[in-house]
Amino acid sequence: MTAERDEDFLEDQQENGVETNHYSSIPPSPSPEDQDEAFSTYFEQKVHIPDTGNQIFSFRKLWAFTGPGFLMSIAYLDPGNIESDLQSGAKAGFKLLWVLLGATIIGLLLQRLAARLGVVTGMHLAEVCNRQYPTVPRIILWLMVELAIIGSDMQEVIGCAIAFNLLSVGRIPLWAGVLITITDTFVFLFLDKYGLRKLEAFFGLLITIMAISFGYEYVIVKPDQGELLKGMFLPYCAGCGPVQLEQAVGIVGAVIMPHNIYLHSALVKSRDVDRKNKKDVKEANKYFFIESAVALFVSFLINVFVVAVFAEAFFNKTNMDVNAMCNATGSPHTDLFPMNNDTLEVDIYKGGVVLGCFFGPAALYIWAVGILAAGQSSTMTGTYSGQFVMEGFLNLRWSRFARVLLTRSIAIIPTLLVAIFQDVQHLTGMNDFLNVLQSLQLPFALIPILTFTSLTSIMNDFANGLVWKISGGILILMVCVINMYFVIVYVTALNSVLLYVLAALISVGYLCFVAYLVNLLNCGGGGPSFGKKHQKRASSLCLFLFFFSAGMALSPLNYTCIP
Repeated sequence: MTAERDEDFLEDQQENGVETNHYSSIPPSPSPEDQDEAFSTYFEQKVHIPDTGNQIFSFRKLWAFTGPGFLMSIAYLDPGNIESDLQSGAKAGFKLLWVLLGATIIGLLLQRLAARLGVVTGMHLAEVCNRQYPTVPRIILWLMVELAIIGSDMQEVIGCAIAFNLLSVGRIPLWAGVLITITDTFVFLFLDKYGLRKLEAFFGLLITIMAISFGYEYVIVKPDQGELLKGMFLPYCAGCGPVQLEQAVGIVGAVIMPHNIYLHSALVKSRDVDRKNKKDVKEANKYFFIESAVALFVSFLINVFVVAVFAEAFFNKTNMDVNAMCNATGSPHTDLFPMNNDTLEVDIYKGGVVLGCFFGPAALYIWAVGILAAGQSSTMTGTYSGQFVMEGFLNLRWSRFARVLLTRSIAIIPTLLVAIFQDVQHLTGMNDFLNVLQSLQLPFALIPILTFTSLTSIMNDFANGLVWKISGGILILMVCVINMYFVIVYVTALNSVLLYVLAALISVGYLCFVAYLVNLLNCGGGGPSFGKKHQKRASSLCLFLFFFSAGMALSPLNYTCIP
C-alpha cells in the first residue's frame, strides 16, 4: 500500500513538472512575473522585512509584519458581531463576557494555524485545498465556503445600509444604502494600487473610527466596572435560561467565521519572507502571531464596549420603558417599541434608536458612524476573501476588475433583493438566519486547516505537534457541536414540518461530508501523495455519501423524529 502511494506521488510530481522546496511537498504559487500581466492581486508588492541581526525581538520588524492581522481582525468587528454583542448585553447583561473572551482566544489559535500555513507553504488555504483534495469534494467545499462569504457579506452590506439610513434620518432607504455601499467598496478596493501599506493604513483608520465611536458610547453610559470584570473572568451565568444559552452559542458562531481562516492564510503572503530559510520562517510565524494577538485584543475591547453599553443601559428593560423614554424625548421612532412589558429586543437599527432616546441624538449618530466603519471595512475584506477563495479553489487567473465584479455580484444580488422587499425595522430574523448559515460552514474551514497544518509532507518541521493535534481536534469538535446546537435551536423554533424534513435531508448530507473530510485527515489529506486511483475512489465515495444521505433523509425513519 505504501509503495503504491509513493509510486502515485512520484508519477504526479513528474507529470506536473514541479520542483518542491524544503518545507513543502506541494508546488509553490507562481510568482507574479510568471503570471499573465492582466492578473493582479493584493500581493502586487511585498513588504520588505528589515534585517535586525540576532535580536530576539524587534519593534521595527514587528511593524513590518503589522497589517494582515488587523485586516483579519475586522471580521471580528463586522455588523453581525456588533449585533450579537448588543443582544448579548440586552438579554444577559455582563454575564456572557467570558464567552466572548473564550471565543476570541479560540479564534486567535485558529488564526495562528492559518498564518502558519500561508507562511510555510507560500500558498493560502484555498490553493492548498485545490492541490490536495480530489475534484468533487473540492468543488463542494468551494460552494460551502462561498455560501459563508455570501452570508457574511449580506450582513456587512445591510449594516452599511442601516448606517446610511440612520445618518440620513430615514431619507436614504435600505436599497439605496446597498447601492452606495457597492459603489464605494469598488473605489476603496483599488486603494492598494497606491501602495499596500496605504491600504492597510486605511483599514487601521476604520478600526480607529470604530474604537472612538463605540468607546464614546461606553464613556457616556458609564458601565459598572466591577460587574464587567466579574462577567469577563467568572465563567458562570447565574439565573440564565434558554434565551441566554442561545445567545452564548450565537456569540461563538458570530466570532469564529469560516472565510476568515482562508483570508488570513492569504494575507500573510504579502510579506517578503524567504521560505527556504528555516530561521526566517520561524521568525515570521512568531511576529505574525504577536501581531494577530494585538489585533484581536483591540477587536475584543471594541466588542466589550458594545456589550457593556447595552448591558448597563438596557438589560431587563421592557418595550414600555423604552417607549416612554422615546416619547419623552420626542423621538420619531417611538412606534418601534409596542406598549407592552415584553423584554426589549434590539438589533443594530433599534440599538441606535434606543441610544438616541436615552443619551441624546449625538449617541445615535456616533453609533451609526461606528456601524458604517464596521460594515465598510468588513465588506472590503469580505470581497478579498471571495477573490482568494475563488482563485484558489478554481485556479482562476482573471483580470482584477472581473474578479471583483463577480465576487461582488454573487453577494450583492441577494442583498439587494432583501433590501427592496424587507423593511429596515425588521431585519433581526434575517441576521439570525445568516449566523446559522455561517455556523454550518465552520467545519469546511476548520477541518482543512487542522488537516494541512498537521501534515509533515506539507509543513515539514512546522507541522503541528501531538498536543496541537489533540487540542485542535477537541477545539474543532467543540466549536462544531456548539454551532450545530445553534442550528437545531433555530430550526425547531420555525415550527414547520416541511422545514424539519428539509433540515433532515440537508443535515445528513452535511454530516456525511464532514465525516468524509475527517476521513481524508486520517488518510493523509489527499493531494499528490493520495494518488490518482485513491482520488477517483474518494470522489466516487463522496458522491455516494450524498446520494445515500438524500435517501436516508427522505426515508420514513426521519419522520418519526418530527414532533
